[in-house]
Amino acid sequence: MKRIIVIGGGPAGMMAAASAAENGASVILLEKNEKLGKKLYITGKGRCNITNNTDVAGLLAHTVTNPLFLNSAFYTLDSQALMDFPAFAEVPFKTERGGRVFPQSDKADDINRALESYLRKLGVKILLNTTVQKIIKNNNFQVQTNTKTEESDAVIIATGGLSYPSTGSTGDGYSFAKKLGHTITETSPALVPLITAEPWVSDLEGLSLKNVRCTAKQNNKTIYEETGEMLFTRKGVTGPLILSASAYLISTKNSGLHIDLKPALTTEQLDARVLRDFEKFQNKNFANSLDELLPKRMINIIIQLSEISPYKKVNSITKQERTKLVALLKNLHLTPTATAGYPEAVITKGGINTREVNPSTLMSKKTPNLFFAGEILDVDALTGGYNLQIAFSTGRLAGISASAIST
Repeated sequence: MKRIIVIGGGPAGMMAAASAAENGASVILLEKNEKLGKKLYITGKGRCNITNNTDVAGLLAHTVTNPLFLNSAFYTLDSQALMDFPAFAEVPFKTERGGRVFPQSDKADDINRALESYLRKLGVKILLNTTVQKIIKNNNFQVQTNTKTEESDAVIIATGGLSYPSTGSTGDGYSFAKKLGHTITETSPALVPLITAEPWVSDLEGLSLKNVRCTAKQNNKTIYEETGEMLFTRKGVTGPLILSASAYLISTKNSGLHIDLKPALTTEQLDARVLRDFEKFQNKNFANSLDELLPKRMINIIIQLSEISPYKKVNSITKQERTKLVALLKNLHLTPTATAGYPEAVITKGGINTREVNPSTLMSKKTPNLFFAGEILDVDALTGGYNLQIAFSTGRLAGISASAIST
């Protein structure tokens, strides 16, 4: 019987352990935390956006870094196969806006418990509060932990990246991989809130904007453009649109966000709309003419940025002033100065260089019978369940491949 050690009890590690055990291997799952799946508990705001209800082409299209590397993994376990996975037989799912899939209960705990129960049913030996200190490779592997040394024929490293360090993601896996001959591409926080230079954003803290269009530019080149939802924070912006935009930003240097507050209207149509409102409120002050156009909390900011006096009568606003107002509504500019960092990042960009890993098996090209799965790899995707699907798909492929090695 093949002996396999999986390091990391997150979604990739749990799937890898289950997949190896299903194929007859003796599996030990090592987790440094007091429970499995700690990061799963906070995904999707605690609801666990487990995948996206799309096909393999859709999964690949929403993968930002090294999508082709994931071809075999996605075909091994696509989103439908994940929802049909035996561990989730008693977990009903629902699909929401944008194809996002959640457990019907809206409880991440249901996913965690189902996976842990399945692992125990398969006979996987789960060791919690167990920290790996060193991996030694001779004929087989010796994995030294804080309690003892475990031996195996294969090792799967699924320790995650650097995001949400409170869940135990501290980059240990990178150190293990380096010592076993691998190089790590530059890492940075991704799917992360952005801090912006504009002081007025703090006045809008907590304000959510829906159906706005965000265009992200770097060095005057458009790198991301999408319509959706964003949220103002005390120091900047977040929300699905902003998190996705952050995945494309190499850095915040020479970058800009351009927010179209009325993407359904052309500039000409919006000008006509503003003109109608001005005619309707022609005897009012400018400050009292925008209630039907903007959220109440945005009005003072837009007035301030338009440089039109709030006390100016609407009927005396010039065409030039109105043109400037319309341009502002179609292109509200924000200047990112930094990200909110790893503590608030959903994922880590960068990781194990994919050129050093066989995409068909996820086995290392440097160290035989060493496998990788999940966020530790240099792959990442947009929000919407795609990153968890990557974790489960790579875990599935690594587990199956590890169980098939010759010893």
